[in-house]
Amino acid sequence: WEVNVSSSQPSAFLLVGIPGLEALHHWISIPFCALYLLALSGNCLILFIIKKTQSLHEPMYYFLSMLAVTDLGLVFCTLPTTLGLFWFHRRRIGFDACLTQMYFIHIFSFIESSVLLAMAFDRFIAISRPLRHSSILTKATIGKIGLAIILRAMVSLLPIPFLLRRLTYCGKTELSHSFCFHPDIMKLACADIKVNVFYGMVILLSTVGMDLIFIVLSYILIIKTILNLATKEECLKALNTCVSHICAVLVFFIPMIGLSMSHRFGNNVPPLLNTWVAYTYLLIPPALNPIIYSIKSSHIREALLRALRRKSG
Repeated sequence: WEVNVSSSQPSAFLLVGIPGLEALHHWISIPFCALYLLALSGNCLILFIIKKTQSLHEPMYYFLSMLAVTDLGLVFCTLPTTLGLFWFHRRRIGFDACLTQMYFIHIFSFIESSVLLAMAFDRFIAISRPLRHSSILTKATIGKIGLAIILRAMVSLLPIPFLLRRLTYCGKTELSHSFCFHPDIMKLACADIKVNVFYGMVILLSTVGMDLIFIVLSYILIIKTILNLATKEECLKALNTCVSHICAVLVFFIPMIGLSMSHRFGNNVPPLLNTWVAYTYLLIPPALNPIIYSIKSSHIREALLRALRRKSG
């Protein structure tokens, strides 16, 4: 595999699947296909149920719809290159296509982080101000929150492709994954990447980092409110409404932090471990979130059963 490299930019990058297991890519593609199908069908089903069920037209489920759309975006960002590599050994991705894929992967990641924060805020309002919940989080307010989330991600990440384009690439063109990732691309440059590293860290800490801090603060306030409730049954009922969201937060943030740390500080991390962390970060949350909410939300389960009964009848 050869890629022409000019004095400034390569014509393309080379993607990498599972290091050391290239001969088994066709077999490895089977669980990947299962995860992709689960993510696509699960999130589409969540969106369909929420749209068709009038009783689910509430703030919590509007935010869940945003989460489902974001997960679908992440899936569509990585599916073509990942399955193209596993099925057809297509390693080559054009320079501009790589920057475009990277931009949208990071946008959807930042959006998911912000949506999880909005869902934490929704849970706090629902528990601490239950009578004013619907009046505080109106449809207009939720729409403004969604627009602000999208604009924040797009604007904060807009300089990244241009910062990568200004670098000189004169050596390696092989990436570490079957998709394009900002720290992965900038490591291939033979120029000074201090600006890229600094800007990447600032944006990550000021967006995803702040989101995580505010999610933790939200749950501190939620726990404080729950402890002031009159009975144990009320405490458990209030806490039970947060379990799904807590699981979604852990499933998303733990692999994301692990991948970010391994790329920036883990020079001695085995490539295979780095690869599995990356796939966990991009595939597991979209596949598990619909299952988590379907299991824990009785309203979604009941709506799903009603839809299945109507279809079978």
